[in-house]
Amino acid sequence: MKKQNVSDAVIRRLPRYYRYLDDLHLKGIVRISSSTLGGKMGITASQIRQDLSCFGEFGQQGYGYNVEELRSEIGHILGVDNQHRIIVVGVGNLGRALMQNFHFRDAGFLLEAAFDVSPALIGTEVAGTPILDMTALERFIPEHRPDVAVLTVPQSVAQSTANRLIDLGVRGFWNFTNVELSSQVESVRFEDVHFADSLLTLSYRITTR
Repeated sequence: MKKQNVSDAVIRRLPRYYRYLDDLHLKGIVRISSSTLGGKMGITASQIRQDLSCFGEFGQQGYGYNVEELRSEIGHILGVDNQHRIIVVGVGNLGRALMQNFHFRDAGFLLEAAFDVSPALIGTEVAGTPILDMTALERFIPEHRPDVAVLTVPQSVAQSTANRLIDLGVRGFWNFTNVELSSQVESVRFEDVHFADSLLTLSYRITTR
């Protein structure tokens, strides 16, 4: 499978392909052409073919794509079948909402535990996931080796919390703190979620429509 020099733009389109194909699969659709898929997604058929060619050969001329097979292949590329281990750090309103409503398993992640400093939360559960004291991180992470931490802590402690987790071995961060985090450890990856960016994009679109 080819993966070299895949652009960030292509990588960010892969989850959209997977989501659309998953929906088609659930509807019982067996095959689809690149032009039809592109029409549903608002991109060109040539863009789809170019994106997928970064990872190998998919589909057959005159037939199109087998929906289930392409969904499975893209899921494999995205690591959906790897069952990454994930923890939540910060169980405020946002952290709790994610734990209650986001289907981590569907994205290939196993939510193992959450951590907070509030005595009222420690020892309780949210959606079946135990909430532990932040002081337990030094014991829990070396033992369970989570791949990713969901950060929903206050901005004032975002970088220091990330540094602490990096020192313990965490290498992936789904960052909801609205702080641009950084690390000198080359293997660490941050995926920053900025709600304001999305809302301002919408503001632009409704202003210029």
